[in-house]
Amino acid sequence: MELIITEKDNAAQRIAEILSDGSATTERHNGVNVYSWGGRRCIGLSGHVVGLDFPTEYSDWRDVRPSELVDAEVVKTETRENIVAALRSLARNAETAIIATDYDREGELIGKEAYELVREEISGPIQRVRFSSITDEEVRSAFESPEEIDFDLAAAGEARQIIDLLWGASLTRFLSLSAKQLGNDFISVGRVQSPTLKLIVDREREIEAFDPDEYWELFADLSGDESFEAQYFYREDGTEQERIWDEATATTIDEQLTAATEARVDSVQRRTRTDEPPTPFNTTQYIRAAGSIGFSAQRAMSIAEELYTAGYITYPRTDNTVYPEDLDQRALLDTFADHPSFGEDARTLLELEDLEPTRGDTETTDHPPIHPTGEFPDDLGEDEWRVYELVVRRFFATVAKPATWRHLKVVTIANDCRLKANGKRLVDPGYHDVYPYHSTTENYVPPLEEGDVLDITDVRREEKQTQPPRRRGQSRLIETMESIGIGTKSTRHNTLQKLYDRGYIENDPPQPTALARGVVEAAEDFADLIVSEEMTAQLEQDMTAIAEGEATLEAVTDESREMLQQVFEELQGSHEEIGRHLREALKADKALGPCPVCGETLLVRRSRYGSYFIGCDGYPDCEYTLPLPNKGEPLVIDETCDEHELHHVKMLAGRDTFVHGCPQCAADAADATEDRIIGECPACGKEYGGELAIKQLRTGSRLVGCTRYPDCEYSLPLPRHGEIVVTDTVCEDHDLPHLEVHGEDDDDEEPWELGCPICNYEEYQEQHAVSTLRDIDGIGEKTAEKLESAGITSIEELQDAAAEEVASEVSGVSADRIREWQAQAAA
Repeated sequence: MELIITEKDNAAQRIAEILSDGSATTERHNGVNVYSWGGRRCIGLSGHVVGLDFPTEYSDWRDVRPSELVDAEVVKTETRENIVAALRSLARNAETAIIATDYDREGELIGKEAYELVREEISGPIQRVRFSSITDEEVRSAFESPEEIDFDLAAAGEARQIIDLLWGASLTRFLSLSAKQLGNDFISVGRVQSPTLKLIVDREREIEAFDPDEYWELFADLSGDESFEAQYFYREDGTEQERIWDEATATTIDEQLTAATEARVDSVQRRTRTDEPPTPFNTTQYIRAAGSIGFSAQRAMSIAEELYTAGYITYPRTDNTVYPEDLDQRALLDTFADHPSFGEDARTLLELEDLEPTRGDTETTDHPPIHPTGEFPDDLGEDEWRVYELVVRRFFATVAKPATWRHLKVVTIANDCRLKANGKRLVDPGYHDVYPYHSTTENYVPPLEEGDVLDITDVRREEKQTQPPRRRGQSRLIETMESIGIGTKSTRHNTLQKLYDRGYIENDPPQPTALARGVVEAAEDFADLIVSEEMTAQLEQDMTAIAEGEATLEAVTDESREMLQQVFEELQGSHEEIGRHLREALKADKALGPCPVCGETLLVRRSRYGSYFIGCDGYPDCEYTLPLPNKGEPLVIDETCDEHELHHVKMLAGRDTFVHGCPQCAADAADATEDRIIGECPACGKEYGGELAIKQLRTGSRLVGCTRYPDCEYSLPLPRHGEIVVTDTVCEDHDLPHLEVHGEDDDDEEPWELGCPICNYEEYQEQHAVSTLRDIDGIGEKTAEKLESAGITSIEELQDAAAEEVASEVSGVSADRIREWQAQAAA
């Protein structure tokens, strides 16, 4: 029997389908899918099934000094025991094996891990196949010509794991212990994540330190047969300048133009410019393009990986921007000729005599640029389709003709003042016809000739200020990381996501939190190697040298340990000062504003039971508190309440995220709202006289609850927003009035008819009853299979799972999406 090992279950399923011509059957071994046909078995791992860690004697953070981890042994442990057991069981009955994991540094390491798990069980050869797309042709071709595992490439991946563990674990422990921030709220740092965070913090410092300069610009409306706008300019050092830096000069020019009644055309320049098509997608440029249509870097890569595994696009982790010579662009275009969405554009391109694709600056031999395979998806979600269309149209653009623009520049003189107008018109759209993601905005200036006289109908002087540098968006950050050598094409988007998940950055473009500043400042003050981009880039180069056989894993990891030892020497004696600095930063991120009782700062706090509330920093002398909603994790945002001077709070709850607003306003509104009795409590009314009432809670929530609370806890939920109106219609079953929710902003909006609150809640429970994974909104058959292959087979396992860990194992599913599902399961 031949055993085929892939990186994930969906890849195993796809490869089995191709090699078996659709005849493979599915078996379950230790809860893992195994695809069987003829004399072959195919099993998918879950990424890494073997992890690196320190021996157990190093596991207690309080008993082991962080610096001891620098020279500690690193051991391998099995992280997915059921998959490892299934793999070994299959290997015992196999004569040969083929490793078919992804072809990159990480995939080679996963393949090597699988090799080490099965090599003692298999007497015959263990070979390796490599492909850039999971299509029928490429998979069959790869299996016809198997190769050997590249142990150097795998060693580079293993070196990264070891170095990241050493740096991440030891420094995370040091900072967390210094700040006395343990448990789930520990302070995380990492070899790549810390210099990336410094990039973000440094840009924020530039923005804050920016001192704007005032300047003025002048415009005039000119009119002949047609009207258009022109701008004042002057020449300085051989260049045209529009900004006037002196107000007196601006006033003088304004007066000159205002006094003029006409402008004479001094010169007319016409030129044609060629707009070249874009180059093929590498990973970074793909992320940038996906970002321009609204996808985060993490989401863009998750979708791309899913499309790759399904066979629709090539491998999405690549530096290459040059198509390989054996890619037949015409043949690939021809596969789209009859496609309902792309056929017309494909046929137009096929009519071109010469299909000469564009070329980028980087040519590699591992994977081609990202492009469609010619196999078409049957059923994609909206996001997946938008990404697939982006990849298809980028391919189309790279073989399309350049666009042609016609430019017209008109210079006029009015009372010795020069005015210019620049027009542009797209005369041949070229690649824009097939790639509608680049701007084709035109600026019309009428055709004029030298000597023409125009009327001046209006003059405007605009006072402006120079602007600070912009925050870098996710795609721009990834480009910057690439340019300075931080991380790899496979890890940069994950690094950004970790910074979000760990509370270091928020919003998009990313903005650092106070904690982020605290970590970077502490590193700069006491051990700047932690945030050194040069050190990180050097280690990246060293790992590349391992992959190319020019360095060894041992030499590179020893060098990294020496660097880390230097860091701890610099940190020596700074434990207390760093801790104080970080605690202040943590407090700043949780601060809302002044306590109305004592004037100290109100902070977001967490109770011993895990719930969040607002408490006074003056505790125990001041015990003032405010409640927060029990759904979601609170985030203090910039907006503040005019009345109470408190920052607003947003509750992060996945798809159900909402702005709670000022906690004091919510509490005051509840205190001022009287309960509205609507009927008898079905739980205690007959025996104890309890009644149901519409209640406004201090958390901002509303419910129908018993007036005997807390003796009777019967309650029914109500929407957070809108006016609750009690109607005259009464429920025959429960003798309660029907309720309506009226919009707060639009009087013409139809009210939401809730009906009887008991009937409404029973109907809601029935519709949203969650007993299996597929009951959860967003988990269909395929996604459920993916989760099951990652060991998540029940609602309970989903609720107990670590979102980030599951997301790393399930292609196309983010940690945020996992958390949304967990919230649904808990509802």
